[in-house]
Order: sequence, then C-alpha cells, then structure tokens
Amino acid sequence: MGVITHESQGTSVIPPARFFKAFILDNDNNLIPKVLPQAIKSTEIIEGDGGPGTIKKITLGEGSQFRGKTSVLGSNAKHRTDVTDPEHCTFCFSVIEGDALSDKLQSISNETKIEASPEGGSILKSTSKYQTKGDFQLTGEQIQAGKGKVSELIKASC
Repeated sequence: MGVITHESQGTSVIPPARFFKAFILDNDNNLIPKVLPQAIKSTEIIEGDGGPGTIKKITLGEGSQFRGKTSVLGSNAKHRTDVTDPEHCTFCFSVIEGDALSDKLQSISNETKIEASPEGGSILKSTSKYQTKGDFQLTGEQIQAGKGKVSELIKASC
C-alpha cells in the first residue's frame, strides 16, 4: 500500500469567499445541477448535517462527460466531509466508497484552499492523496484524467 500525492492550482476572477460559497458549499445541490445538469444526476446526504462527518452519495448523469472508466470520478461515489472552514476558505473531503476507488484504491482525500489573488480574484489550490491497495501503482495519466474532469467542472461553474 502506498500514497500518491497530486497538487494542482487554478484561478478565478471571483473573490475567495464568493467562490468558496458557490463552488464548495452550494456546488452539488445548487450550482452544478443548474450549470451542468448532465454532470450530476443526484446528491444525497446519507448521514450528517452537511458539516464535518457528513456522508454524501453522488451519482453522475448517464450522459455525463465526467463519467467513465478513466475518470477518477467514476459513476458514483460516497464522500465524507472532513473539514468545512468558510472563514479560511478551506474544504477537505475523502472519497470513501464507489467507482472512483474500484479495487485499486483504499481512499482518496482532497484538500481545497481558496486564497485571494493579487488581481482581486481567487487562487484555488488542491491537494489529493490517493491511498492505493497492495502494490498497485497509480499513473500520472490516471490522475490527470480525473483532475481534468474536475477542472472542467470548476471552469463551467465560474
């Protein structure tokens, strides 16, 4: 078993607090279904109140471009919210079950931090840690396939 870490960064013209609210707090219930209705079929809170410890089941739409065997997103997943900190624009969650993990990954943990950019918008910094099972080696291509889909969601949301 090993851990592979991947970091990425993106920018937006939207200020950090507003971007955090739209992309983190409202994304799967309000924003994504309106902007990309084919992307997410449903989001269901299985346990919790939306804060840390909450478990969500996310099902992607049948025709979604964000769904597929090469995507880290898969067709469904269970996410556990680990940290929600609007004051510091930080959000952490873990993929704990679903297609994204298959039989190769134990879990995926994600940390997102949104900071102010010098131009007045936001810088989104994301760190993902993939905990593999056995001697499985996750390739950069597999990580990029999933990260590319997430980047598309961010761009569409802005």
